[in-house]
Amino acid sequence: MIDIKKKVEELFAAGVHLGHKKNKVHPKSKKYIYTFNQGVSIINLEKTAFLLEEAKKFVNNLKKEKKSILFVGTKKVASNILNNLCKKNNIPYISTKWPAGLITNFETIAKNIKKLKKLKEEKEKGEWKKFVKHEQLKFEKKLNKLEKFYGGIESLTKTPDAIFIIDIKKEKNALKEAVERKIPVIAIVDTNVNPEKVNYPIPGNDDSPSSIEYLVKEVVETYIK
Repeated sequence: MIDIKKKVEELFAAGVHLGHKKNKVHPKSKKYIYTFNQGVSIINLEKTAFLLEEAKKFVNNLKKEKKSILFVGTKKVASNILNNLCKKNNIPYISTKWPAGLITNFETIAKNIKKLKKLKEEKEKGEWKKFVKHEQLKFEKKLNKLEKFYGGIESLTKTPDAIFIIDIKKEKNALKEAVERKIPVIAIVDTNVNPEKVNYPIPGNDDSPSSIEYLVKEVVETYIK
């Protein structure tokens, strides 16, 4: 059993409770709103604490079953956090741009991952040295481009078994592909979106660095334990 009171205090300190202004609130998110303060929605953190725990139970089972989870967050505030937390713990993540077809057409994405690995290997082995300078620069440019878009998913050998999304409005393409292929979605859902679109919604502020970091850390730590 979790200590709800303690959890609510932690969530409050991280700023998870601050939602959107009243005129931007999605009707279906109202069930997670505690009140409005000066026109700003205040999220019910007891509900957030409970739903975060539900999401963590699901993530724990994923780990037990040796299943993969992909983290997605491409807006600047989210991408910095994913670059740190996921990279450090060797968890697949997308922090720049959603590669169209990652879930619905993984074979094509896998080819680009293969190209990235091949270029890295050739560079490490010093195979580029036999080429003239401008050719080497061309390889470097290609490597950097592939690294930017596919570096975070280099360890994926098949479509992920679940995805964690920060801001389902911003990451609508990732959500659409996951729903299409019936892949479970965990997401931080702010008050401006429909939480019913995801399997494991975590009501919370998806614009604040401290809120995103707290929630992502909770899920990442559950998965790596």
